Amino acid sequence: MKKLRIEDLKRIKEKVRRTTILREGAGRAKVTVHMGTCGIAAGARKIMSTLIDEIEKQDVKDVLVTTSGCAGLCSREPMATVEVLGEAPVKYVDLTDEKMRRIFAEHVMGGHVVKEYALAVGSERISF
Repeated sequence: MKKLRIEDLKRIKEKVRRTTILREGAGRAKVTVHMGTCGIAAGARKIMSTLIDEIEKQDVKDVLVTTSGCAGLCSREPMATVEVLGEAPVKYVDLTDEKMRRIFAEHVMGGHVVKEYALAVGSERISF
């Protein structure tokens, strides 16, 4: 097993701190990458990697990245849902690396929905 260095411990500490802040509600946005088998087969892992790369490259600390299973629209995978604090969630479909980078820059960071990649705005939940 590889020995941990001080830098490794600092990186782990920072990652845990960011996760804790987001769990406590300080996160401003959440991106869910749909990773059912259909999503993975269509390239969702690459979309997730691209998203994480953008977050790390820009040193963003207030965006939570999560995964979910199949969203039920296998023919439109890979998909991701962006939820910005105080706004309706937006489901994006037929994603590529380039599209995910644009969604991250314009929607997650800039607050503007990328309409040409969006399938739906709002929750699929039914309220009674």
